[in-house]
Amino acid sequence: MVRPATWAALVGVALLAALVGPFDSGERLRPLPRFSYWLVMAVATWSAGTLASEALARRWDAGRAPRGLRRLACVLLVGVVVPPVVLVVNAAALGELPRADGVAVFLVQLFGIAVVVGGLLELADRPAAPVGSGPALAAAGSAPVAPPPILDRMALDRRGPLVALSVEDHYVRIRTERGEGLVLMRMGDALRETGAVPGLRVHRSHWVATGQVRAVRRRGDGAVLTMATGPEIPVSRAHVTALRAAGLLPGGRRDG
Repeated sequence: MVRPATWAALVGVALLAALVGPFDSGERLRPLPRFSYWLVMAVATWSAGTLASEALARRWDAGRAPRGLRRLACVLLVGVVVPPVVLVVNAAALGELPRADGVAVFLVQLFGIAVVVGGLLELADRPAAPVGSGPALAAAGSAPVAPPPILDRMALDRRGPLVALSVEDHYVRIRTERGEGLVLMRMGDALRETGAVPGLRVHRSHWVATGQVRAVRRRGDGAVLTMATGPEIPVSRAHVTALRAAGLLPGGRRDG
């Protein structure tokens, strides 16, 4: 569902474009049709870009590439899908398409505009600082983060900042700064209940809250994490790249 703030932004963009009248729309269309044209254009291009970037984000294995690279790919994808949408809207609303000898330049210009706008939106959507549950954010006066839903499965006296999740047979061990407990559930369901806590899947059987990692050392082709509380957690070879991309493994000596 589209949020009211998004609708307000789209209407605002359409209103501004209707007032300015870019791309000769001010001369070719009267005020009300001009506003309608730009509103359709804003909604259509925003919808296409959003759907494409979300589809890419869902299919991309987040553990295999740095976040910055994924963001860049989404921005470039927006630049690819938006120009055809503009052509369709222009053909339907204005009954025209660029001449054959100018379509390439037209598409390149649209690609550039879409990439710039998409990049600005990605920057605006990026959080100013990682969301966490440690004392540093509390000391800085940050607004409290809603506890992740998975804590509702814990005893009251063991609910606290989430540290790690580990699979044990058909159970998931939930570890917090105040204790731990076993819950009968699948790991995939447990991961969906971690809420806004920044974390990383480091092993087929382990997930960690990145803000709770206190030390990392290499061991063979993998690594070992020392957490704020509880036993160490192994990192499988397949997840070492994600660990490095998260800034937790700058390199170093391997322990045999």
